Amino acid sequence: MDTHPSMQPTRVFDYFRQICMIPRPSKHEERMITFLQAFAAEHALPCSVDTAGNVRISKGASPGREGAPGVVLQAHMDMVCEQRAGLGFDFLTQPIRTVIEGDWLRADGTTLGADDGIGVAMALAALTDEDLVHGPLECLFTRDEETGLTGAFALQPGWLRGKYLVNLDSEDEGEIFVGCAGGANTVATWVYTPCSVPAERVILRIFVCGLQGGHSGDDINKRRANANKLLARFLFSVWQCPLTGEAVTDGGQWEIPYLISIRGGNLHNAIPRDASAVVAVRAEDRERLRVALNVFAADVEREYHAEEPDMEWRMESVAPPDGEVPQAIEPDVARRLIYALQAVHNGVMEMNQDLPELVETSSNLASVKMVPTPPYGVVVETSQRSSSMSGRRCMSNTVRAAFQLAGADRVETSVGYPGWAPNPQSQLLKVAVETYRRLFGKEPKVRAIHAGLECGLFSEKYPGLDMISIGPTLRGVHSPDERLLMPTVQMVWDHLAAILGRLAQ
Repeated sequence: MDTHPSMQPTRVFDYFRQICMIPRPSKHEERMITFLQAFAAEHALPCSVDTAGNVRISKGASPGREGAPGVVLQAHMDMVCEQRAGLGFDFLTQPIRTVIEGDWLRADGTTLGADDGIGVAMALAALTDEDLVHGPLECLFTRDEETGLTGAFALQPGWLRGKYLVNLDSEDEGEIFVGCAGGANTVATWVYTPCSVPAERVILRIFVCGLQGGHSGDDINKRRANANKLLARFLFSVWQCPLTGEAVTDGGQWEIPYLISIRGGNLHNAIPRDASAVVAVRAEDRERLRVALNVFAADVEREYHAEEPDMEWRMESVAPPDGEVPQAIEPDVARRLIYALQAVHNGVMEMNQDLPELVETSSNLASVKMVPTPPYGVVVETSQRSSSMSGRRCMSNTVRAAFQLAGADRVETSVGYPGWAPNPQSQLLKVAVETYRRLFGKEPKVRAIHAGLECGLFSEKYPGLDMISIGPTLRGVHSPDERLLMPTVQMVWDHLAAILGRLAQ
């Protein structure tokens, strides 16, 4: 990682530089755990690892502050692993390559991992900065936040002793978060028996790429296109409305294509940026399909001209393996799958009644993946979020209904995770607001977030824990556009130091 004048505090960026060298996809945080254990040993700090892989490193209070209430600094170890199409980056073995653009730090074609690597770096800096004034300090590094909140779910009551918790996983400097949405995933599976594609069919791949994507909580209200949804719209128009514009009839001029495969998206908490389908059509229908795609692409590019200027649609020939008859999804299953993808809700469902700028309830059509071995199938994953538990249940049921009506063989909704209700009596919030005002001469924004934070689960395990969430400014999280506004790291560090000092008085 190059150096830059905005990389302050040096201690924080030094740790972040080390973290970028450690592969740490969700559910593969072993090397990160080892790094944290070695860090604690190097600095003679008590360290514990629970059965889930959460790491706790403790530090005694500053001299004379032993009677102050304890504070927990919390960040998650894992990162979202997304990359630009065709890059071929291996998140399990390769370090993140960083690029500086002005005051912004980003990665070279991949997610940066500042969500939440920069939070981990701040906690490590707090453990080693002898000038920092604080009471008893615990730093909690949780595992697998991005794909299941596994570490937070498994956290045992009584393991932490602090009265206050500062979550370092927010993405807007100057904003103090005091609440978040709860969520759940709904997954549907269509099982099929492969069928042979008739002879003399041409095989074509249709795909959309170049979309912004983003975080399925923070960015769901920014009118960004969902690649899975766009592809489904086009396929539905082909399956439901033949390109002649007439009803489907035997002996008609248009034959419904065979769907060989379909895929799009990757993670439940990311808006998919690309999607593709492989179809087989008669040679005489190829040009008609190309024209229909061009017309459709022009229409949706106009719809999303402001938010998706780099949207790209393509259709290309695919050569079948020599001597093999291409296999497709049986037609009835393909039809029901496409209808379901067209019908299922995606995007904002409701806005919050008390905070009109806050999304209340939403759903994300996150991924469509093939099961390449028997029993063959197509798996569709969606995620629902809401500040209201009843609203989340309703959203999940709406998604389930669409899938069940389309004859999915299996539809499952996860137990989910709870939201985090704001605490209007929070002493920690009061301190955070007062110190921010004193440091920067302006009022911070106090708000809730539509994304999920681990604080909801912490509040279940530790009902009396007083919590806030802060962090430097990040943009494009959960996508290769993720970037960190470096000057805001110093601002958040100064604010964190002021909060710890004030609580230690």
